[in-house]
Amino acid sequence: MKNIVVEMLKDLSQYPKTMYEWNTLRRPGMGVDYTSEEYRALVKRVVNSLHPARMRLRVTLIIDETPSAKTFRLVRVDGDTPPFRAGQYINLFVNQQGVHTSRPYSISSPPGVEYLDLTVRDVPGGFVAPFLLEAFRVGDSFDSTGPAGSFYHEPLIDGEDLVFVAGGSGITPFMSIIRQMELQGWPRKITLLYGSRRTNDVIFGEELARLAKKNERFRFASIISEPPKNYRGLKGFIDAKLIRKEVGAIAGKTFYLCGPHAMYDFCIPELLKLGVPRHKIKRELYGPPADITKVPGWPAKLKPTTVFTVQVNDQTIQAPAGEPLLNSLERHGLVVPAVCRSGECSACRTRLLSGEVFMPPNAGLRESDRQFGYIHACVAFPISDLVIRL
Repeated sequence: MKNIVVEMLKDLSQYPKTMYEWNTLRRPGMGVDYTSEEYRALVKRVVNSLHPARMRLRVTLIIDETPSAKTFRLVRVDGDTPPFRAGQYINLFVNQQGVHTSRPYSISSPPGVEYLDLTVRDVPGGFVAPFLLEAFRVGDSFDSTGPAGSFYHEPLIDGEDLVFVAGGSGITPFMSIIRQMELQGWPRKITLLYGSRRTNDVIFGEELARLAKKNERFRFASIISEPPKNYRGLKGFIDAKLIRKEVGAIAGKTFYLCGPHAMYDFCIPELLKLGVPRHKIKRELYGPPADITKVPGWPAKLKPTTVFTVQVNDQTIQAPAGEPLLNSLERHGLVVPAVCRSGECSACRTRLLSGEVFMPPNAGLRESDRQFGYIHACVAFPISDLVIRL
């Protein structure tokens, strides 16, 4: 077989030249020694610059966006700012109350600038967001992963007519895309429907209004669910009627959704009602469901406060049913690789040896993982005693 391939290669017009160059490079003192430590170190530096597994970041600017949201401008101190796709996120590592944990935050700045903007909104009952908003100061440093995620525009699949549906802090990945479009001269048409509870919850409101005013290829509609008295703007929720009015014809458009799980539960059926094909609806996941007991399939008689025993390698911990297994592991000092914390990236993939967990239907578990007993700890909730292996 090898001789046949060689004979076929000899028929190619460039074969003699290619072989001459290859043999020249193999001579002593010629070409590059790809096995040398120097070359390996060079490759490692390049790979780490473009696709860092971990970065050291420093806060250089803090912007108050709303009473409950701030933007942290971050500069990498251990290398260059890595390339990323508008819409991606990084995962911040923090030590909060003695617990080593992490949270993913979408990048709100556009690709190509020498910094990364993360816009963080306070979450009632949250563990990390309140800490970031209260404790972080200019000059503080922390670690993160490199950019990750698949919530970005794919021209060949998504087309050139896009509709963004955002809720609350779900505006952040869209800002990265919108700012990139502004820098590129608006090569695509974008309609943004942005739902907020109150008028002072609208993040980037002034910037979005300004961009919409000067660019005919960008339309911005702010919808307030709890408007003040005599409010003249759009009110209520992003339902089929409002979408039809603000977006117009549905055909040829791709819809992107980013916001709380409740928004998806409401908006996706409304889009389907309008005839939007499922493959034309893309959504970003922001963590596990806020209340797992409301997810279809949750055991009706099981209370979220019920505590189960989890044996992890040679250690035993206690884990409540209503908390993701990953959170329970972190609270007990067990470090588990995690990036998206939404069930998609599989970084926290864990072997379930015995017992049963509940996972939302949209958990991104591969069929092979199901067959061989793997779970995603970030969206796995114990509903019995467990034995797992990290």
